Amino acid sequence: MSSHPRSRIYYWKCDRPAAFHGTENRPRDGARIIAQVGAALRTAYPDREIVVRAAPSQGNHLTYLAGIDGADHFVRVEDGPEQDDYIDVESHLLEEVRARGVPAPRVYASDSSRRTAPFAWQVMERVQCPDLNQHFKQGSLNFPGIAATIGGAVATWQGIQPPGFGPFDPALLRATGKLQAFHSSYADYFHLHLDRHLRYLVDRGFISAARAADMASAIEEHQSLLDLKQGCLVHKDLALWNILGSSSHIAAFIDFDDAIGGDPMDDLSLLGCFHDGAFLMHALEGYQSVRPLPGDHVRRFWLHLLRNMIVKAVIRVGAGYFERTDAFFLVGAGLSGRNLRDFTLARLDAALNGLQGAGDINTL
Repeated sequence: MSSHPRSRIYYWKCDRPAAFHGTENRPRDGARIIAQVGAALRTAYPDREIVVRAAPSQGNHLTYLAGIDGADHFVRVEDGPEQDDYIDVESHLLEEVRARGVPAPRVYASDSSRRTAPFAWQVMERVQCPDLNQHFKQGSLNFPGIAATIGGAVATWQGIQPPGFGPFDPALLRATGKLQAFHSSYADYFHLHLDRHLRYLVDRGFISAARAADMASAIEEHQSLLDLKQGCLVHKDLALWNILGSSSHIAAFIDFDDAIGGDPMDDLSLLGCFHDGAFLMHALEGYQSVRPLPGDHVRRFWLHLLRNMIVKAVIRVGAGYFERTDAFFLVGAGLSGRNLRDFTLARLDAALNGLQGAGDINTL
């Protein structure tokens, strides 16, 4: 097994050595960090005029706008103590999905070496559109058309099918130009830290020990669904805040920083972490306009919805998301963190019940 930190995680945000790094509100407009970003960019653009300013973001990366000879570019910074280099994988994947006709920003430069700055950085095209979650919270999103377009995009990028499962190996990519995931068994990847995630939720009083045992038992009962011979590209953080556009048009899919090789129903289940059965039906229709649904897709959907909701619950508990207001991207307009807590519990129950009973997806 590789010594790379990504080879030992199921989901980076909660399993990384510096767990929950970047989930807190962090200053990004200090003179020192602004100067460091500018100095790093000048190594890539030595003869250009560069002006850096902070950009608002609620993700785990620091973000900036860089005027390079007067043209704005978007800059992401990964400053975690692990010296993570997955930004190289993400840059590669953005180009791969673009080549397949999925809208995504162009990547102009990136550096994960820490030779030019004490962080990894990436310069990409600035897509001047809000994320779709803003339209959703305002009640203006044309969700039938948008959901179908998302489903079609998922089916399209699933044509990218590197060997292996789980996160991809950045060192191998740099050496060979090819993607390969760390794990030879999808089941091995799927089960990484599952026991620890469930124990954490019990220890923090979020779910009962009996409920955690029910979840573990249901997953074990459907172990055969994890016997994948070939994986496909999974975005792994597919949500409206990682899609830019208008209320009725998608301009770009962004943030493939958690992408893995995995199951074709995984990304669709991630939509189920936030949206109801009607949204999912439109997404499935869009998916089927590009490729047929995989065998046993209903149980695969519920299995992955349950696994993803367990992870999201861990992150939300650990990062204090249930204490946030509706200014936070995960909290609906006019609601509170308490509503997010109730929704998380209800969606965990729905996933477990769906898996145990093979319920229709449109009942979500």
